[in-house]
Amino acid sequence: MRLRQCLAVLAVCFAVVPPTAFATTPGEIPIGGTLRGATLQGLNGPLRSLSAYRGRPLIINVWASWCGPCKQEMASLERLAWRDQQQYFAIIGISTDDYADRAKDLLNMTNATISHFIDHDLLMENMLGASQLPLTVFVDADGRVLGRIYGARQWDSADALHLIDATFHKTHRPQ
Repeated sequence: MRLRQCLAVLAVCFAVVPPTAFATTPGEIPIGGTLRGATLQGLNGPLRSLSAYRGRPLIINVWASWCGPCKQEMASLERLAWRDQQQYFAIIGISTDDYADRAKDLLNMTNATISHFIDHDLLMENMLGASQLPLTVFVDADGRVLGRIYGARQWDSADALHLIDATFHKTHRPQ
């Protein structure tokens, strides 16, 4: 009987603990938390400070060259980036590859034009909560994490555009 009571108490505790209490990577910024400063080493451009993206919403896509679903969604991220000259958000990619040349080869093969960076010492991977790939993180103009989407998406689809606009509290644009 005592075992059942303990299990019932545990079940209630897990039911009321918010999901952000269970960070899956060391140093993960929870939803609502602000990203820490970091210097991003460019793969297809110069190095840049993460704080340089403050002032407008940011979509960060975390990927690896060996990840099939990551490669599948890359073209849709490019189309999303080029969809509107007055885009109200920025898009960047963070590669978790151990070897920058493998990531660069993929970027060259896909003719990537959005800024991509290589993660060093798991800093961004851990901070963003990349326990699985691909991961897309929505960050507001002040650097606060608004949401995480695990798995590949067609980021230029109507559903994805609606999700992006809803996350950043913008009115959905007709296609």
